[in-house]
Amino acid sequence: MIREKADLEMAESLAKEINVNLTLANMLVNRGVDSFQKAKDYFRPDLDKLHDPFLMKDMDKAVERLSEAIRKEEKILIYGDYDVDGTTSVALAYGYFKEFYPYVEFYIPDRYKEGYGISERGVRYAAENNFQLIVSLDCGIKAIEKVTLAKELGVDFIICDHHTPGEQLPPAVAILDPKRKDCLYPYKELSGCGVGFKLIQAFSVFQGKDPAKVMVYLDLLAISIAADIVPITGENRVLTFYGLERINNNPRPGIKALILRSQIEKDIEISDIVFKIGPRINASGRLEHAKASVELLISKELEDALARAEIVDTVNAARKNFDENITKEALTMIQSMEEVKQMKTTVLFKEDWHKGVIGIVASRCIEKYYRPTIILTESNSKATGSARSVFDFDIYEAISECSDLLEQFGGHKYAAGLTMAVANVPAFQSRFEEVVSSRITDIHMKPVLEIDDEILLDQINYKFYNILKQMAPFGPGNPEPIFCVNQVYAENVRILKDKHLRFNVVQDGQETKPVCIAFGMADKNIYPDEIIYKMLNRKMRFDLAFEIRENTFRNNSSLQLYVKDIKFD
Repeated sequence: MIREKADLEMAESLAKEINVNLTLANMLVNRGVDSFQKAKDYFRPDLDKLHDPFLMKDMDKAVERLSEAIRKEEKILIYGDYDVDGTTSVALAYGYFKEFYPYVEFYIPDRYKEGYGISERGVRYAAENNFQLIVSLDCGIKAIEKVTLAKELGVDFIICDHHTPGEQLPPAVAILDPKRKDCLYPYKELSGCGVGFKLIQAFSVFQGKDPAKVMVYLDLLAISIAADIVPITGENRVLTFYGLERINNNPRPGIKALILRSQIEKDIEISDIVFKIGPRINASGRLEHAKASVELLISKELEDALARAEIVDTVNAARKNFDENITKEALTMIQSMEEVKQMKTTVLFKEDWHKGVIGIVASRCIEKYYRPTIILTESNSKATGSARSVFDFDIYEAISECSDLLEQFGGHKYAAGLTMAVANVPAFQSRFEEVVSSRITDIHMKPVLEIDDEILLDQINYKFYNILKQMAPFGPGNPEPIFCVNQVYAENVRILKDKHLRFNVVQDGQETKPVCIAFGMADKNIYPDEIIYKMLNRKMRFDLAFEIRENTFRNNSSLQLYVKDIKFD
């Protein structure tokens, strides 16, 4: 669907102020950029405009406790989750403090033996090894019992989290979370690593240290923002912009090694992190132990980093195999049960599915059956699951309605984790279906392709494209622009590598005939016994949705259209 047009008067005013056409002005206003100053901030991100970290509730307590620990030479344990956000958070905080303070170590819980978040085993490890302070990153906001235990054992906690708090907060020395109801920090969508970054930023100010030594960690922060799929708006956009700049110009050895293993031979974009770099970092925590990813990210020498990246890459290849096999099993289960096929939700349980890939499997199931999905497996005699949602449906709230059947849950609007007694699975399946059915609408149940505007093919030129490029980095809250042209037809249709399509698109009255690339559409059926390739060859009229990309081949560059969807008359 085409996004609702912005207020015409506002768009026309902005177009005049910043000297762009109305199409671009409309896109900017729809992204909240509706004045000259906002446009300046948007197109020229500035690190000097980051928010004061001391605006975050408890930040003063956190830096004072850290300073006290360092002054007294207390042992500090940096504790983080096992996903990309958690491991980058640990690498950031541990890397920063280890540069000048020797009595600091890091701890990542074992996904299979300890589960998500703060574990009793982790707390007891700290107490038994004489750590007086734990700094938790990307977890802890609901760990009331574990933080209470730590306090009883003489271990203080500083919690850095970005998940939604419960009604009661843990008894920590300081709790940094912009989503706290009593936190006045202006930007609420930081990643877990982002909260950790604000902590070291505040500590640097408090101690009078060189602020440049904080900014070297922006590469890790950009990876966390991209991989955790938080909005790339406001402060996150500034942090991501400069983080990507660092990744492309001066990456740390661990990230350089991941780029080489991923065989990326161009400037890194958000999509490269989401689909290539992030999964490799995630793999060790999914199948083995995430400590390997942290050790990779804190490597000092490229030779060491390359060896560690090879190990992580091997684990990632194994992860792909698990992912594919379990996805096939899950889809077969749905297809074999007519009642399940008719539901508004998918909740599947199988005791021997690999816990490390069930979140990926949930996403794959949504690609086939577009509805809120939870995939459960057995771990430590409990049913443990990962939940994924569809566009604009809050799965965290729906799970909350079933909390009496759960032992633990947490997450966001679009992704969550949960644990329950195995015996409760049937009751949960029934309740979750009931809750979702009462809230979900037909709009939620169909994949939505949001199109920024309808344009003419002659509008596609380098002047237009160069402005679009300046709108990057793209991601949630600032999506890559998608346009459409209507009533067009194709010429020079070819199949590439047996699965992709390449053709020129033609519009009546327009001179421009750009090349289109349609990935994976060579044998796609639009109607029974009708594939896109044959319909294009017959010069049938269609509407086309696409992104504009630059293609360089043998030093010659041109603009191409990456097809998102084709709709025939």
